[in-house]
Amino acid sequence: MKQRSSIIGSVEALPHRVASHLSREIEGGDIIPGARLPTESQLADKFGVSRNVVREAIAQLRADGMVEARQGVGAFVMAPEQRTAIRIDREALKDQRNMEQLFELRSILETESATLAAARCTSDELDAIKAALDRMGGEERWEDGSIEADLLFHRAIARATGNSYIYTFISFVCEQIRQSIHYARLTNPLHDLVEVNVAEHVRIYDALAARDPQAAGEAMRRHIEGAASRVGVELTAINRGK
Repeated sequence: MKQRSSIIGSVEALPHRVASHLSREIEGGDIIPGARLPTESQLADKFGVSRNVVREAIAQLRADGMVEARQGVGAFVMAPEQRTAIRIDREALKDQRNMEQLFELRSILETESATLAAARCTSDELDAIKAALDRMGGEERWEDGSIEADLLFHRAIARATGNSYIYTFISFVCEQIRQSIHYARLTNPLHDLVEVNVAEHVRIYDALAARDPQAAGEAMRRHIEGAASRVGVELTAINRGK
C-alpha cells in the first residue's frame, strides 16, 4: 500500500493541510508565479488524498488569492502583486524569521496608527480605548480575556485613525499575533509579563489622551519592540539593518 504524506492528519483538516503545504511551496519559490499547479490526480497521488480533498484545497488557495483557475486549463500561481486577498499562514509563523517579519510589519503599521489616532480620535473613541485598557488591568488580567482586551485595544486605536483601510489591515494582523501573545504567556513569568504589558499600554493611552502624536507613536513603537523581545524577536536590530 502506498505510504501517505506526513502532512495528513484528521479528515476534517485534510484540505487545509494540503492548502497550507502548497502555499508554503508557493511562498518559498518552489512553485513560481505563473506556473500551473500539478493536476488534481497528481496532487492527490503526491499527498495520498482523494481528488475531492485536493479540489477543496485549491478552492482555499483561490479564496486566498494565491491561485487563479482557468476553465479547462488548470490553476495557476498568482504573483504577490496580483493577489486580491491577504493571507498569513499561521504554521509559517513557527519559523523565527517569519515572526520577525510580522513584528516588523506591526511596528510600521501600528506606530503610525497611534500617531494618527492621537491627532484624530474623538472622545468616544478614546473612551473605547480606555475601556479595553481597563479590562487588561482588571480582574481578567490573568485570564485569556486579557488577551482579547489587548487585541481590542489595538483595534480601537486603529479605528480612531478614521482610516478604514488602516483599521482593516491592523484588525487582520491582530488575529495573527494572538498566537504570539499566548506563547509569551507560556515562556515568561506571568505576573511580570502582565505588569510590563499593561504598563506599556498605559503609556500609549496617556499619550493618546494628551493628544501627543509623537509620544503616542514612540510609546507604541517601544511596546511592539517589547512584545517582540518577549517571544525572542529583537526588532530593534532588524530596524537598524543588523
